[in-house]
Amino acid sequence: MKPTSSKNLAPFSSVFSPNFPELLQKLQCSLVITTYQAGKVLLIGAKNEEKLSMLPRTFNKAMGMAIKDDNLAVATKNEVVLLRNSPELAQNYPPKPNTYDALYMPRATYYTGQVDIHDLHWGEKELWAINTSFSCLCSIDETHSFVPRWKPHFIDALVSQDRCHLNGLAMQDGKPMFVSALGQGNTLQSWRENIVAGGILMNIADNEIISSGLPMPHTPRVWDDKLYVLLSAAEKLVCVDTEKGTYDTVAHIPGFVRGMAKLDDFVFVATSKLRKNSSTFRHLKIADKANTAGINVIHLPTGTIVAKLSFQMTVDEIYDIQVLPNILRPNILNTYTDAHHRALSLPDATFWAVSPENKNG
Repeated sequence: MKPTSSKNLAPFSSVFSPNFPELLQKLQCSLVITTYQAGKVLLIGAKNEEKLSMLPRTFNKAMGMAIKDDNLAVATKNEVVLLRNSPELAQNYPPKPNTYDALYMPRATYYTGQVDIHDLHWGEKELWAINTSFSCLCSIDETHSFVPRWKPHFIDALVSQDRCHLNGLAMQDGKPMFVSALGQGNTLQSWRENIVAGGILMNIADNEIISSGLPMPHTPRVWDDKLYVLLSAAEKLVCVDTEKGTYDTVAHIPGFVRGMAKLDDFVFVATSKLRKNSSTFRHLKIADKANTAGINVIHLPTGTIVAKLSFQMTVDEIYDIQVLPNILRPNILNTYTDAHHRALSLPDATFWAVSPENKNG
């Protein structure tokens, strides 16, 4: 990848290793990321083996995402938006027919209020969310802002104080298994007192801390019965021994790592550019080095970075990244324009309604 001057660059411009598009095509997948700083959900696909497509959509402070079959959920500042893929509507998308192989359409919205949802996952029957403001694990439904389901044993009350910065959730067999947090305090934002080495991992079933003293853990994930987590302040992807509380380094990834997803033997890890004026980030040793937002592709068996993408414009901070398997050119609609009003999906048919201005008479 060759550096390019930022002058006259288009929004969401990026540079990437030559094999990045080729790898997406080989894996038959595309990517979706959330950048809360820019308020976007960004879809990344391969046009061919040399070029990528970038399709941004506005979602206010987009954070965690959950994918299950054709369903996509996106946590935003005040809501959780549910979308569903319609390949048929994608094929006949009026502005660009025969271009996209997926189109995620808004289908429902849960009005949660400002509870600062971070990780989001589909369970067996419900939608699980990390409620960072209230320091709890909750489920999302149509009846309440949220339903508290679990909180760390050291949190004595449900209050909107972000006491321990609970942030990550690992699922296993459709059930919540592990969470990550940046501290274990019980007062207003007490996690800030030791952000460099106060992080913890907890077992939900036992409500016990299984590992502590971690440098800003994010994005715990269970793959092949092993617990992986990103140590954001240490530039590492690690595998945790849940019995001993120790961990082995799987890969060293330069930058502030947060957000990852796996397909086959490859892990897509997002990195963020740190705000040097932030009270949270300015004391980190990696603050001066974490100057690029992007995506690193890790070959998990060897821990090797095999491909990389770096954003040159617009994207500074990434929260979540997900893989869309068997989809090469995805599209997504939000609720801020009338496009989704014209996309009609029935049980056995789909229609694009004609805009009023295009009707005769």
